[in-house]
Amino acid sequence: MNDFPQAVLFDMDGTLLDSEPLWDVALEELAVLLGGTLEPEVRNRMVGTNEGATVVILLESLGLPLDQAPEYQAWLRVRMRELFNEGAPAKPGARELLLEAREAEVPTALVTSTPRELADLLLRHVGPENFDLTVCGDEVEHKKPDPEPYLSTAEKLGVDITRTVVLEDSFSGVTSALAAGAVTIAVPSEVALPPGLEVLTLPSLDGIDLAYLRGLGA
Repeated sequence: MNDFPQAVLFDMDGTLLDSEPLWDVALEELAVLLGGTLEPEVRNRMVGTNEGATVVILLESLGLPLDQAPEYQAWLRVRMRELFNEGAPAKPGARELLLEAREAEVPTALVTSTPRELADLLLRHVGPENFDLTVCGDEVEHKKPDPEPYLSTAEKLGVDITRTVVLEDSFSGVTSALAAGAVTIAVPSEVALPPGLEVLTLPSLDGIDLAYLRGLGA
């Protein structure tokens, strides 16, 4: 019997849910509040990072003191609560794959850089019961691109990370999963991955099923 994958681990923003456009809204508003604009190149560098790093990148791009970061991170948190409270649509094929894995009793987890307070708002619309475990950005010591989020998730699930599939969309997330040793599928969303990155890359999860994932472990 094929014991692969031992678990399927989903990133949230841009992989499971089309929630990156909500971050676009809040970050563009924050840039205007700070007297500037959010340049596309700056926004691209934010994708896949955590909330604190995102604010620092914005302040640096606008030439503003970084000691203002806590104040504006708090502003961003409030605005994101408002936006996430309405939910976000699933990315094509993502929810179907999640539910198929659940039906087959393959362990599933959500591993996101988004803080728990915000992630839980979106999880209400996805169904937290569809995950055996959820790990958020403020629950690990070292965030993506460090491998800790995926290594700690596999350890808590009691599975071999090298026999686990990770689904990611960003360079930061893919780097984390690859460094952890997971079988990694990249589904770029907002930003293209750097050329030459050795990872299985798909245009979408639409039509990707458990049989496809099992074939990766053959």
